[in-house]
Amino acid sequence: MSLTPVQTLNAPAALGPYAQAIKVNNVVYTSGQIPIVPETGEIVSGGITEQTHQVLKNLDAVLLASGSTGDQVIKTTVFLKDMNDFVAMNEVYGKYFENHQPARSCVQVARLPKDVMIEIECIALLK
Repeated sequence: MSLTPVQTLNAPAALGPYAQAIKVNNVVYTSGQIPIVPETGEIVSGGITEQTHQVLKNLDAVLLASGSTGDQVIKTTVFLKDMNDFVAMNEVYGKYFENHQPARSCVQVARLPKDVMIEIECIALLK
């Protein structure tokens, strides 16, 4: 079995001792992405809509660096700070996964890194 870490400057650097993603055979497992703008290292301004867009943009960059795309995602996990943000998050998420709808879990958590509103991780096939 081959384990290959993924690193890209087009997504935020890891905040700790972990990889942005790990490729195992023909599958990529991403770490959770939060709404940090890679170029500045700052949390994107705005609310859940803007944060969801940034998270999905970061996730897309990690997938691309892994040799995958959003169309290859088989499972996502969405972590929300407040489940009252579900509808707004789901609207943005639905545009990103418009043509392909992977399996998904969505949970409310007590707190996320840097006190952001959302974090998303995924599992995808490699192209």
